[in-house]
Amino acid sequence: MKNIEVDKNRRVFIGTSAVALCGIAVASGGLITPNLASAQSKAKASTGPAVIGQPDTKGISIERVSYPNRNTDSHIAANLFKPANFDASKKYPAIVITHPIGGVKEQTAGLYALRLAEQGFITLAYDASYQGDSGGEPRLMELPTARVDDVSSSIDFLTTLAQVDANRIGSLGICGGGGYVLNAAQTEQRIKAVATVSAADIGDLRRNGLANSRSYEERMKLLQDASAQRSREARGEPIRLTPTVPESTKDFTASTPVMYREGYEYYRTARGQHPNAPGRSVFSALPAQMAFFAFDQVETISPRPVLMIAGGNADSLYFSENAYKKAKEPRELHLVPGATHIDMYDKPQYVGPAVEKLTGFFDKHLV
Repeated sequence: MKNIEVDKNRRVFIGTSAVALCGIAVASGGLITPNLASAQSKAKASTGPAVIGQPDTKGISIERVSYPNRNTDSHIAANLFKPANFDASKKYPAIVITHPIGGVKEQTAGLYALRLAEQGFITLAYDASYQGDSGGEPRLMELPTARVDDVSSSIDFLTTLAQVDANRIGSLGICGGGGYVLNAAQTEQRIKAVATVSAADIGDLRRNGLANSRSYEERMKLLQDASAQRSREARGEPIRLTPTVPESTKDFTASTPVMYREGYEYYRTARGQHPNAPGRSVFSALPAQMAFFAFDQVETISPRPVLMIAGGNADSLYFSENAYKKAKEPRELHLVPGATHIDMYDKPQYVGPAVEKLTGFFDKHLV
């Protein structure tokens, strides 16, 4: 498979805000906010740090790569992490890492890729189709079928590398990425072990809201609005974008969940902010998201192993619990005491234990 170059002049959306939290549109009362299509502009491909806040890569080699997305006639941009003292004559186990919905490879996915590369794995953190440095139009579209296929396209790429053992490839997904990798593993037999951190199912989130906070009537109204918006866009009207985390602390109310408050802190401040992830999403893709059921056939992953890691204090914990109940052995639900959903993204006191658990899991099942 021949690699292709990233088009540095392609269109992307840039904003002063940062990445989405699990692709859940939030606003006053949980409703979709007005058109934000004016956020569209031109930008070059990422040239900054491969991992936000990690200037010391401890000898890990990080290579910017791109590879075809077979089903969209486009490309996926990724960062390939190789262990310190990498030996090109050897074959290594590899892990594909899928970022949160609306995220980019330089954020929490890149951090986990770096930490697992330190443990001796080749890791690949990539940008989803339509997002970050990857191709696809319209920009910032969150399309579950494409997201699941991105996992397979990334495995395609890894199997072309002489230093990767194609029989020892694992998959890790964070937040909504966790839902995607569990879904992908149901049919993608090249995944030999699958793990999640702070897993979430965007389909359930879109249908029901966080912790079933959305009524059936609200759901139907959103679907009607999204369908009407798609018709407007088909006639050439501007694409409607909606915020996926609060755009400022002024948007907080007494009922704003911890996950959204901390999502603002991570995605819209220097803590995790990245210009390729403006924290907005194409509204007319909402019906395709509602039609997605991440965990419906999780049991079919067995006998391949499943590990789900979540913060003990996460308001999204029920997603990991539900997936665990559906899965068959070998399976494990591992809780990190005291951690919230977003804590698991980058806080050393929580990421450290998660990486330790992931290392043991992938060591056992890939090595």
